[in-house]
Amino acid sequence: MADNILELRNVSKEYDGKIILKGISLNIHEGEFLTILGPSGCGKTTLLRLIAGFEKPNNGQILFNGKDLIKIPIHKRQVNTIFQSYALFPHLNVFDNIAYGLKLKKINKDKIKKEVIKALNLVKLEGFEDKDINDLSGGQKQRVAVARALVLNPKILLLDEPFAALDLKLRQQMQLELKKIQREVEITFIFITHDQEEAFTMSDRVVVMNNGQIQQIGSSQDIYNEPENKWTAQFVGSSNVIENATFLKDYWVEFDGKKFKCADRGFGNDEKNIDIIIRPEDVDLDKEDHGYFNGVVKSIIFKGVVWEILVAVKKRRWLIHSTDYFGVGETVSLKWNVEDIHVMWKEIDE
Repeated sequence: MADNILELRNVSKEYDGKIILKGISLNIHEGEFLTILGPSGCGKTTLLRLIAGFEKPNNGQILFNGKDLIKIPIHKRQVNTIFQSYALFPHLNVFDNIAYGLKLKKINKDKIKKEVIKALNLVKLEGFEDKDINDLSGGQKQRVAVARALVLNPKILLLDEPFAALDLKLRQQMQLELKKIQREVEITFIFITHDQEEAFTMSDRVVVMNNGQIQQIGSSQDIYNEPENKWTAQFVGSSNVIENATFLKDYWVEFDGKKFKCADRGFGNDEKNIDIIIRPEDVDLDKEDHGYFNGVVKSIIFKGVVWEILVAVKKRRWLIHSTDYFGVGETVSLKWNVEDIHVMWKEIDE
């Protein structure tokens, strides 16, 4: 396992008596692409600002390679930040924007030129040295911002929703390019986003946050396939949440009057303090009486890749994503595989 380059230990932050971060503890590995994913107002940008040094925590420790980062001034931290607005200098050309930090460090001109050209090649902007910043597209400005950050050779690069202003196609292209760049430079990237697809596309690990707390940490597959609570299940994709189920015993659950085999264990016997989720894409539709429950198709919407189908059965409504078309009013049956049932503990209200 890679060494921890950054450690957050019980970090809290509040503004005017309002708690923004509630005891965040997180280890970030050297050379990884870590994404902090969550809705607006969850505290993810505040966390980034603490790491960058723009804010100080009220409590807790932030350690960089085992040393106290909080005491280190911003300009001496081996950390660079790319903001949503890019924060480029409109009066400077591409070369001078990228070279700005190196000039402040009084690096000699030949070294600066060499490093800027290297950075431009890395972000695929060869030959753009003399371009006016105001003549660049959004994607090109994003590349300049990345080059300006990387040319200083930071140990950690912080990215605060840097693709928010780009259109969908360009955003998807930049996601792949940024991940490729990260692999080439082997620098730790900490990326902030509210977009789950963006997080899943690029990340080695994802930290899901809500209401100033970490909800779950894991790979994209782990978080999507095995969410640890109802909130995460509903934030990361769509879910059919069954709240009145019973965990009968290891590998068996019951809901809506039927028993089902599952892949989970360790929740006790006859335990009702659980929720079950079944993802819409994991529910198969078949002819009447060929599945676990019969139901009637209430609506169907084409989503470009799949049909989103709402089916009403006796005790609940099910959301299904299917490549097969079924007409409104048609009677169908629902079924799924054993591993598609995911059991989790109910959340406790604070």
